[in-house]
Amino acid sequence: MTDLIAIAHGTADPRGIRVVHDLVRQMARLRPDLPMSLGFVDVDAPAMPGLVDRVMTDTPSAVIVPLLLSSGYHVHVDIAGQVEQHSGLTAAKALGPHPLLADILVDRLGDLSRTDHVVLAAAGSSDPRAQADCERMAAYLQARIHRPVSIGYLAGRGRRVPAVLATTPGRLAVANYLLAPGAFSDRLHRQAGSHRVSAPLGADPRLARLALARYDAALRDVPLAV
Repeated sequence: MTDLIAIAHGTADPRGIRVVHDLVRQMARLRPDLPMSLGFVDVDAPAMPGLVDRVMTDTPSAVIVPLLLSSGYHVHVDIAGQVEQHSGLTAAKALGPHPLLADILVDRLGDLSRTDHVVLAAAGSSDPRAQADCERMAAYLQARIHRPVSIGYLAGRGRRVPAVLATTPGRLAVANYLLAPGAFSDRLHRQAGSHRVSAPLGADPRLARLALARYDAALRDVPLAV
């Protein structure tokens, strides 16, 4: 069976580490016969290059599944570089954008009866492809909540969260488009001021199923329908 290598960003915050490990444990419970490992592109260990080297020494094939919400630098450079170095290794799509993530965001936002406009707060990236992914995610969310959705970024390209909040009229809520608690989520809460901010996506069972669907789609070498 083709191994699954889950790759997350990594964080120094123990809350975020727990979320990522909980998510991979859910994936393992759903597919107990699937060889699965977890590595990181930054901060945490095991670092992706060493983990991939070890896995590919023991198996002829593996799929990297990015536990990332957009396809920015880490997908197109770091992960793609590993695929180029290892025969038998392929990479799945990032988790987002996908309508399932909009469903989770809606649940995290809760009651929107007194909300006119939602700001989708994303980590941000220097890669314009990641920005395009966020724009598509905002469209999915807007279609679900029947309210306008603007995007604010915490880093990288695009308008930053404080500027978007300051120039968006009406009663606002902030959709936390981050996987887990950590430095970016804390920054978001500081920048949002008195505006209501939803919880991060977290180790939601729907995320675990989506990650496995990305793995299966990579094995078939066809795009995952959305």
